[in-house]
Amino acid sequence: MRKSLRPKLVSVAVAVAVLAVLAAVMAPGAPAPPAAAAPARPNIVFVLTDDLAPNLVTAQFMPHLVALEHQGATFTDYFVSDSLCCPSRASIFTGWFPHDTRVYNNVGPNGGDKAFNAHGDQYSTIATDLAAAGYKTAMMGKYLNRYHMSTPTPPGWSSWDVADWGYPEFNYTLKQQGAVVHYGGPDQKGKDNYLTDVLSRLADGFVSTTASAHKPFFLEVATFAPHAPYTPAPKYASLYPGLQYPKTPAYGVANTSPPDWLRGLPPIGPKAQAAIAAAFRLRAQSVKSVDDLIANLVSTLRRTGEWSNTYLVFSSDNGLHMGEHDMMPGKLTAFDTDTHVPLIVVGPGVPAGAHIAPFAENVDLRPTFDALAGTRPSQAVDGRSLTPLLLARRGTPPPAGWRQGVLVEHMGPVESPVDEPDYPATDSGNPPSYVALRTVRSLYVQYTGGGYEYYDLAKDPYELHNVYAGLAPGVKAGLRAEVARLEACHKAPVCSQVTPVN
Repeated sequence: MRKSLRPKLVSVAVAVAVLAVLAAVMAPGAPAPPAAAAPARPNIVFVLTDDLAPNLVTAQFMPHLVALEHQGATFTDYFVSDSLCCPSRASIFTGWFPHDTRVYNNVGPNGGDKAFNAHGDQYSTIATDLAAAGYKTAMMGKYLNRYHMSTPTPPGWSSWDVADWGYPEFNYTLKQQGAVVHYGGPDQKGKDNYLTDVLSRLADGFVSTTASAHKPFFLEVATFAPHAPYTPAPKYASLYPGLQYPKTPAYGVANTSPPDWLRGLPPIGPKAQAAIAAAFRLRAQSVKSVDDLIANLVSTLRRTGEWSNTYLVFSSDNGLHMGEHDMMPGKLTAFDTDTHVPLIVVGPGVPAGAHIAPFAENVDLRPTFDALAGTRPSQAVDGRSLTPLLLARRGTPPPAGWRQGVLVEHMGPVESPVDEPDYPATDSGNPPSYVALRTVRSLYVQYTGGGYEYYDLAKDPYELHNVYAGLAPGVKAGLRAEVARLEACHKAPVCSQVTPVN
């Protein structure tokens, strides 16, 4: 991804410049300047999509989002801590890796909303931080997997419009301010029940109401789109006839020296290619409504006078492979198709059209949102605030000691299809538990119980040739030691400080 963050908050650099001017004015003999009103704390709007890969962020499918990219910044190396919905979202809320949230799956004893609450993660999140700082907070759409309508609203959220099973986009329920509201199908005359459109209306209403109260707000709108079954809004269901999947050199190609779980997949033949193209077309149609949601939010923020003091952040919980490495559509792997997702930011002080190259990860979002709001996490986190990168002048180097890679964790294989929206389809890939290190130069994957992958990205950018067997013994030992260090690290920024091993 390549985008930027452009809200209108005064950055640290600007604040320092203002102080310097004041110091000059306050020199001996100079009259005291009139007291200036403190700048309003910025609003933060976070649009989080489900299974959206970078190949959907185009002017054809999401023109309003692409227009915002030119106004703000794009993090070109932004990754998620796990390419699975619930663990990734738990990391976003808390700023902790899965080995600290202890949320490893979508369902079962180690997954979902139940595991998140059982470990007390709900008591230390973006919402609790910002609520304590005086923000009005709102959660809309998809929260955590297996969220149940009987579950009390988690701490920190002052407004709550959360769905249970919204993947089909119709015939779902929303917990709205304590009341359970059912929404029907597309045939209900005079009522648009399409979930992404409903979330758009709710978000616009929240912004309008909160803006009139003159209180800073944090709003997360989490769509189920474009997750399977890839349901588009009826008005977009005929778009893009004949659309084909944008193939990369990894499409339909079997990896050399693959791990056991990736070995022996059937080739992507004509029938599979047609199915992938049809699924991609539905995904492209479904993100049109996400783009509408973004356009409506921007319009509402402008109308209420809040646009110039709002950070709008766009991302996804994980990506999706569709034919790469000979796999049918799915996720769960450490490949870039599944872990490398968009992060686009617009708002005060964010340079227009910036591409931010240093590594960033979803564990960084909590400390970043806190920093923009002028507060900090209530507990130590694994991530680091991205504001030094986001609000820096062009050409400014990253802070000393900035991470040189990212850590990815996954518990697998996914075994139960019951209430599991991400149960792997046939031949879509279902790896066992692993830890991975992704750096500029390489992708290293270490599987529980044995098995290793190493891809030299300078020679093999599409991660097709596993060359682990040919590494020097010292390099192999160094990679294992780096994984062991990171896995033993808990709730400290050094836990995300990946160092390449050569």
